[in-house]
This record gives sequence, structure tokens and C-alpha cells, in this order.
Amino acid sequence: MDLYPLIRPFLFAMDAETAHDLTLDWVRKTQHSRWLKRLYAQKRVDDPVQVAGLQFPNRVGLAAGLDKNARCIDGLAAMGFGFIEVGTVTPFAQSGNSKPRMFRVREAAAVINRMGFNNLGLDAFLKNVRKSRVRTDPGHPLHGMRLGLNIGKNAATPIERAADDYVACLQAVYPHADYITVNISSPNTKNLRDLQSNASLDALLQQLRDAREALKQTQPHKPMFLKIAPDLSAEQVSVIAEVLQRHGMDGVIATNTTVNHEEVGRFRDGDEVGGVSGAPVRRASTEVVRRLREVLGPDFPIIGVGGIMDAEDAIEKIDAGADLVQIYTGLIYRGPALVPQVAQAIKAHLAEQAPAEKVQ
Repeated sequence: MDLYPLIRPFLFAMDAETAHDLTLDWVRKTQHSRWLKRLYAQKRVDDPVQVAGLQFPNRVGLAAGLDKNARCIDGLAAMGFGFIEVGTVTPFAQSGNSKPRMFRVREAAAVINRMGFNNLGLDAFLKNVRKSRVRTDPGHPLHGMRLGLNIGKNAATPIERAADDYVACLQAVYPHADYITVNISSPNTKNLRDLQSNASLDALLQQLRDAREALKQTQPHKPMFLKIAPDLSAEQVSVIAEVLQRHGMDGVIATNTTVNHEEVGRFRDGDEVGGVSGAPVRRASTEVVRRLREVLGPDFPIIGVGGIMDAEDAIEKIDAGADLVQIYTGLIYRGPALVPQVAQAIKAHLAEQAPAEKVQ
């Protein structure tokens, strides 16, 4: 039974961040209760796929930002995701930007946030990751769900020293991740998106590549993904694609939130400073996915995220060239039932397109 339509009016009557924190706290407290987690648990759709050398149970993931401190991995896994990405984590704890800093724009099915990488830091983050039973118990029914750990830089770290923070995070999270995401695309940390420029990105990825090569001397290879913004020209996307390949990155996540408020500005809170997620970012995100597929070729892994509010939106990302998709704001507006709906729709869509011999 889908209870979320009954619960959502109470959550939406609250301040957005208060509702967010209350919901996560509930999931954290109930995620190991056989009975209480049934209030949000969904049957996971079986649609295995291999991407970046990893086997994913299905193609639908949770985007980073919902569970910044990795407190709810098991509860979120129960919603039927094939993979979950937690973070963004920074080397040291930071409170983020001042409140209020999260706003719903219901008329546009959007959320605006300027959180600013608020998190408890690496030590607390990894302690929570290690507590996950889905990860540590091979007999767990959801074992095999993939976990991405999303890394960033502290706000107090000068942009010219950003690589130090990313390397420190990479070294710490590497043993615990299935894949690592390098987040250079949040609009809420000053100058962070400057790292998407050619020279800065080249330098950052070179240092991360060197750090990973050192880690691989004693540990297995772990894929690294780069998360980019939707507010990029076709030329900028092409430059990023070339740098990704040159430095041996394993995939790209497209995209983060947008700074374009054109579709929300006329509504209440639509002029609040911050990144816009949800329906208004869908088209821009899909176009970045499409452009990436054009320049990267058919085999380079792409995760499509941005504005997936229903199954049709997810299929649009797949058709544009995404191998996997992630949701976030759609989960807020539609609830956990969205996860298996999207996963099943993608499975059916790809089965219809596949040659008969591959379907059998």
C-alpha cells in the first residue's frame, strides 16, 4: 500500500528542510525494523545491468544530497533502488549556508536549495557507511545494491587548494565505495563550478588519477564519476568529455541543479538564491546527456539525473543516452512508489527495443 499520498500533505505543511530532516530521521530509526520499514519499502525490480565494470540490480538510483551523512543507507535501499549515492562529504564537518536554505516551488514541481555541503565530515560519514547491513551482510536480501560516495571540498578551502580536499576524501572513502563521485557542480559553494573550466578540471583530474593509481597498488579498482552542471554550452560539454577520457575517468553524472530560475521565478520563493531541481531542470539535463553521448561514443558510462518526476521522464534520459538514472526531487513529490515504477518502465522499454534474441 502506498501511504505517501496521505503523508505528503503533513510534510508539505512544514518548512522544507524541517520535513526533510524529520523524514530522514524516521527512516534512520525504522530502517532495521521488519515491520515499520514496510511503511515505505518497495519490491526491487530485477533488471541487472553492467556499467563501469559494476553489476547494478536495476538502473534506478538515488542522487546524492538526500542523505548527506549516510545515515539511512539500509532504509533507502528498501525503497527498491539499484544503487544509492550518499554525500556530498567534505574532509571536515561544516554547517553549510544559513537557514532558511531549502524551498519547495510546488507550482513548478521544483525544489530550490542553497544548502552548501552541510555535513558531519569524513569520520562521521564513514562510521555510518560501515553500519549499513545491506553492505556488510552477504545474506541480506538487498545485498548487491551499489553504493556511490560523493566527495567535495570544504567551503573554507581556497579554490586553488580544492584538489587537496578531493584527494583527502578519495583516499578515505575509497575502501568503502562501489564508485566515487567527484562533485564539482554544486552552485552553492563559492567558485566551485570554476573547476569545470578546462585547465582547472585538467589539473584536478590529474591529481585524482594519481591518487587512485596509488590506492590501486593495494586495493581493487573503484570507478570514479564526475558530476557536472546543466548550465553548460555544447562546447563546454565537449571539452569536459575530452578531459574525462584523457584522465581515465570511468563515467559522468549529468546533471546537478541549475542556476536558471526562468521557470520558477514567477512563483512564491522562486526567486530564492540556490540551485533548482525537479521538473524545471529536466530538459537542460537531458540535452547535456544527449550531447555527452554524441561526443563520448556508445560505451562511456553516463548517469542521467535531473527532473525525473515519472517513468516517462526516466525513459527520456535513457533514450538520450543514459545508462542509469537517478532521482531525488521526484521522490519528494511522488514518494517511494516512484522507484519501482521507473525501474519497471525502463526494463519494459529496453526489452521492447532489444533484438528478439537478447530478450529471450
